[in-house]
Amino acid sequence: MKELVEKINAEFEVFAANAAAQVEKGNKAAGTRARKSALELSKLMKEFRKES
Repeated sequence: MKELVEKINAEFEVFAANAAAQVEKGNKAAGTRARKSALELSKLMKEFRKES
């Protein structure tokens, strides 16, 4: 469970960095990376719900 929470935190940091780059600088590639990261976060959250 602890490992899963660490994965979620790490993925959220990636998402936040890419989302900020898209919003602040208009970087479209960062937006794509942010969406991919958001999909991965949703998978991790589903796994978290199963385990908790």
